[in-house]
Amino acid sequence: MTTHAPGAADRIVAAACAWPGVAEAAGSRGERSLRVGRRELGHLHGDRVAHFSFTRRLGEELRAQRRIGPHPVFPDAPGMGARRIDGPADEADVIALMRRNYERIVERYGLPQEPAAA
Repeated sequence: MTTHAPGAADRIVAAACAWPGVAEAAGSRGERSLRVGRRELGHLHGDRVAHFSFTRRLGEELRAQRRIGPHPVFPDAPGMGARRIDGPADEADVIALMRRNYERIVERYGLPQEPAAA
C-alpha cells in the first residue's frame, strides 16, 4: 500500500480551509480553487504555483514588494498575480496572500450564509 505524502498544495489547502467559510473547488483546468462562497481567494496549480486576483492597488503593492509576479495569462493586469512555490518560505507566503484576500473578501461581503436547518 502506497501512502501519499502531503505536498505544498495540500498544506496550503488545509490551512485555508480551516478559516470559516472557505472551501476547495476544482477548477476547469485542473487547478485547486479556494473560495469563500462564490469569491476566489486564489488557486493552485499543483505544488508549484499559486494565482491570485487582488485589487489593482494591492496587486501593484505586492508586485513592488516582489511577493507576486505577473499572471501568465494576464501579465499586464496589475491586480492579477502569480507566486512560485519553491520551498517552505514561499508556501507560508502563499498562505499569507490567501489570508489577505480572505480578510478583504469577508470584510466587504461577509461570510456565506449557512443553509437553513431543516
